[in-house]
Amino acid sequence: MTAVAARAAAFARPRTELSVPAGPVPERAAGHPLSLGRDARARLGGAVRTLLDLDGLDGAPDAVRLAVLVLASRTPSETGVVEIRTSELGRWIGMSASYTASDVVPGLRRSGVVSVDTAKGDYGQDDGLKCKVLPLWAAQDVIGHPLNLSKKEYATLQRLLEAVMAPGWKHRDGRVTPAGLIGTRTGRGAATDRLALLLLVLEARETGRVRQRGGTVDTKRGRAAATVARLLGCTASAGERVLERLEDRELVLRVRLKTGSGLANRSRLMVPAVAAAHGRTVSDDVQEGHAEALEREFSDPDDAAGPGEAPELGKEPQVSGVLVTDVADVAEPDVAAALHTYHPHLVTPVVPPQLSGGFSGEGRGGEGRRPGRACVREDQAADGEDAAAGSASPVAKDGPLRGEQPKESPVEGRDGQRATGAGAGGRPKAVGWEKAQQQRRAALPADLGLRVALGPVAGLWAQLSGWQQDQVQAAAEVEIKRLEGLLEHPGSGPRLLADRLTDRLEETGGEALVERPFPWLMRRGLVQRQACTDQRCDDGIRLDTRGDCPACATIVADRRAHRARLRVVIDSELADADVGRRRAVYEARLREHTALEAGRAEARHARAVVEVAQRRAAADRRRLAEACAELARMSAPCAECGLPDAAGLCPQCTYRQHIDLLVQEAVDLAVVVRADLDDVESVAALSERCEADTRRLLDELVRRTGQPVATGAAFTARQAAERVRDERRASAYRRLLASEEAETEAGAVYGSVLRQRPRGHQAAERAAEEARHRTAEYLLRQKLGQLRVLRARAAAGRGPQRTA
Repeated sequence: MTAVAARAAAFARPRTELSVPAGPVPERAAGHPLSLGRDARARLGGAVRTLLDLDGLDGAPDAVRLAVLVLASRTPSETGVVEIRTSELGRWIGMSASYTASDVVPGLRRSGVVSVDTAKGDYGQDDGLKCKVLPLWAAQDVIGHPLNLSKKEYATLQRLLEAVMAPGWKHRDGRVTPAGLIGTRTGRGAATDRLALLLLVLEARETGRVRQRGGTVDTKRGRAAATVARLLGCTASAGERVLERLEDRELVLRVRLKTGSGLANRSRLMVPAVAAAHGRTVSDDVQEGHAEALEREFSDPDDAAGPGEAPELGKEPQVSGVLVTDVADVAEPDVAAALHTYHPHLVTPVVPPQLSGGFSGEGRGGEGRRPGRACVREDQAADGEDAAAGSASPVAKDGPLRGEQPKESPVEGRDGQRATGAGAGGRPKAVGWEKAQQQRRAALPADLGLRVALGPVAGLWAQLSGWQQDQVQAAAEVEIKRLEGLLEHPGSGPRLLADRLTDRLEETGGEALVERPFPWLMRRGLVQRQACTDQRCDDGIRLDTRGDCPACATIVADRRAHRARLRVVIDSELADADVGRRRAVYEARLREHTALEAGRAEARHARAVVEVAQRRAAADRRRLAEACAELARMSAPCAECGLPDAAGLCPQCTYRQHIDLLVQEAVDLAVVVRADLDDVESVAALSERCEADTRRLLDELVRRTGQPVATGAAFTARQAAERVRDERRASAYRRLLASEEAETEAGAVYGSVLRQRPRGHQAAERAAEEARHRTAEYLLRQKLGQLRVLRARAAAGRGPQRTA
């Protein structure tokens, strides 16, 4: 709280004390960036929510959304153009300059919300930015629009962002502008935390209290986490992680009121810096709690209003002690929290001390203690706005409530354990936090391979949250698949990964010495450490043989041999020198050799890069040549009819050529079984006559379908030609089956089978039939070949040679 108060005081201006006629008035730091009035808070909050709800920012990263707000706060009311460096924008959102240039600036362009003009730096990077928030500028002079901000409102918004997340500056004259409340938070998740704190500041009232989300919420997370999740538009688990990070920096507090018996009551979400800016502090008579359901799964409905809603007044509080909010009647039955012991938080009251109001119990002294018993309406607040509850009857100091049996608290009797423990930095942990973490745990995955692989780290697995377990499981599945593909041995991946995790634990010293299980598993346990060029090497051990890696052994032997040779050379050259001189020369030459090897490795890498580039260029040239050749082929005209862009042959000519081939085959099948193949004249005459008959037959068949052969739809003619060719082949085959050669071969086979099996007549008949078919096929192929040879000779002008 000291750090928060110091940061808030850095932006404060001197306050002017006002005298009032009677009663204490809360002091307010005039001009403080965080001391916004109700109207200013509603005006700026509406503008911020309108920007975040734009369609272009739907699904955008929080860094992009926060960058839009930063640019909007720095927008000049005259021009609307913001000039800023990329590195400076990154400092505002808590990200590096490289991440801002590579992710945030492109995200702004894609959103369409911001127009971005860039100025290149020395290395071509986006160094200077000229940005304009288009919806903000388009809403100027539009009466009633949430984004129609005045010059004063722009200045107020800029001062608010500076107070919350300014990165801090050191001026040339030596002055130092301190960072904002969360200005030192950088790195992963910084933009989300900054955006969450800004939204909480805009939602906080003068007392620092944030109105929480109403309705039923997940009791494992709590109403405060659900409120942060609603503001950011994320899940409750993500909102809980953001809230925890803000709590670690003491920027927000989750506090609880107490009943008259000292038990925790309803929770409150507080922003201490806002309360400090209004001259108020957070009460020390509250407890920090982390709600957890004991029997119910969800909390009861709540009537807490959301942004822009009005709370319902008029209810009476049922608690005694100091109130921490200006509205004491907003019901917040968060969850049934486990009873726990009281640990005072190191904070101060959230309201100024009250003067005498005539309430009982005022004369108890400065201890601020309260009685252990609540009496009827005695602890009722006198004022629903700022009043502090008075006291209760002092009859019973430490006794139970009325109607209760005097029994021990469930928590105090549990082996003397404390209900809350100190976490990192001494901050008390909330009651039920360990139980909530345990409920999110799960046993090892049900998959047998993963159970084998993660078995050595089962203890670390139990310490992970649900999200971390999902990440580790996904990484283990990827590594198992990679190992099995690398070794081409299915089923060996889980065992190899288990051996690796066992080795890593032995190096560390056991699970007890692993302070952060998730980073250890993701960055050390599951990662292969390849010590040489062999991909099967894992920290000097071969994955396939589980023995020492030969390549690593060779490298080590080479280095040792080089050192031994170097020592011999130095001993011979500097025989008279002392040991220190020789050692210095030895180390200098080792460094020279190391630098030389590094240069050689760099040269090899450069050559490899050049070779890869050359191969890629050659491949690109080859693909280009192939594409050009294919383009030329597709652009070639038809060789028959001259049709352009026909790839050498148009569809009509293609069908025509195919029909001619089918007709020629049909003619050859008819000629080989009818003509004397030794008589050229008869073969030519018969071929001419058969071709004419075949074409007339095709014309007749096509004419029946109404599609002449000359049209482009020559598919019917092709089908008819195929049918004629098949019928001619079947006819020639039947003729050759009945030929003398086929009968002779069948009879010879029949007799041969009977000689081997005198009573095998059926087998002999089957063998004779098969021999007849083989002979017919052979004769058909022989005659077709003889006919082709005869036609080739006739085309060459040479007839068959006859003997005298």
